[in-house]
Amino acid sequence: MITRNSYSVSGLSVQAAMLAMGILAFGTTNATAETQTVRLAKQFGISYLPLTVMEDKKLLEAQGKKLGLDLTTEWVKFTSGTPMNEAILSGQLDFASGGVGPLLTIWGKTRSNVGVKGVAALNAMPLFLNTTNPNVKTIKDFTEKDRIALPAVKVSIQAVTLQMAAEKAFGKGQQNKLDDLTVSLGHPDGMAQMMGGKSEITAHFTSAPFQYQELDDKRVHKVLDSYEVLGGPHTFNSVWASTKFHTEHRKVVQAFNAALDEAIAFIKKDPAAAAALWVRVENSKLPVAYAEKIVRDPQNEWTMVPKNVMGYADYMSRAGMIAKKPDSWKDVYFEDIHKLPGS
Repeated sequence: MITRNSYSVSGLSVQAAMLAMGILAFGTTNATAETQTVRLAKQFGISYLPLTVMEDKKLLEAQGKKLGLDLTTEWVKFTSGTPMNEAILSGQLDFASGGVGPLLTIWGKTRSNVGVKGVAALNAMPLFLNTTNPNVKTIKDFTEKDRIALPAVKVSIQAVTLQMAAEKAFGKGQQNKLDDLTVSLGHPDGMAQMMGGKSEITAHFTSAPFQYQELDDKRVHKVLDSYEVLGGPHTFNSVWASTKFHTEHRKVVQAFNAALDEAIAFIKKDPAAAAALWVRVENSKLPVAYAEKIVRDPQNEWTMVPKNVMGYADYMSRAGMIAKKPDSWKDVYFEDIHKLPGS
C-alpha cells in the first residue's frame, strides 16, 4: 500500500515486493545527472523518529542542495531487518535501518565482498520482553505452552538479546534454549496477538511505543529489559549501507549524516513538536502527550553515537552468528562517524 510517498513491505520476498513497487527499480545509478533518487528504509515504531523527521521535513533534500545535489527520496517500510538486508544486497535499497543484530549479521557476511557497514546510530533505547502469563516472572518460567513474538527469529536484536539472556540464566551453551518458543511477527501484530488473548502468543519482545502500550494493561508485566542484559544503555537502531554506495555517493552520505544530525537536534530542542510530527506522519492513534512522554524518557536517547555495539558483537561472535569479532565498533561503521565516542 502506498501512502505519503512511502511503501510498506511486510513479506520476506524482496523480489516480489520490488515488483509490486516498480518505482524502486530505478536506482541511484540510473538517476539522471540533474536528479538523483535515494531509497531509504525504516521499520515500525517511534524509535525511527529521526528518520520520520528527516522524511517529513525533507532534510536530506535540503542538505543535498547545500552540496550541489538535487535529491529526491523514496521511503520504504519493512517489518524486520532480514528483508531489508536482502534489498541492500540486491542493490534495490541505498540506506537500511534496524537493530544492531541485523547490522552485525550483514556486516559479518559481507566483510569480504559487498562490505555493508553502519552509517550512524539513531538512538539508544531499552527493549522490553512483556507477557500476559502471570506465572512467568523470569525467562526461566517459560514453558512449551508459551510463545514469544519478536520481529525475526534468531536474527533480530530482540532475538539476539533473548539468547544472551538465556545464556546468563541457563548457563554456557544454553543460549538457544528459548528459540523454539519464538515466533516472527512485526511489532503491531505481535502486540495485537498477545493482547487479544486468543492466539498462542503469551509474550512479546518489542520496542517503543508498543512495550509501553502493553504495560498500560494490568494483565501485562515486564519479564526482561535489554539494558539489564547488556549491563547498561545500548544502541537499538542504526542505519547502514554498502561500501559501493558509500564510495560512489560520498556527498549523499555526507548529506544524510547532516540531515540526521539536524533531525536529532530538532527532537532534542522540541520533543513536543517531534512527537506531534510522528503521530501525524505515522497516522498513530497514540495521544501526542503519550508519544511526547516516550520521546522525553531519559532512557530513550536520540543520538548518532553507537553505544555498547561491542557487547552484541562479543556474544554474536562467540555464538557463531558472525565469523569474526570486530576489533572495535569502528570496524562496523564507516569512518564518517569515527570521531564520535562510540563503544
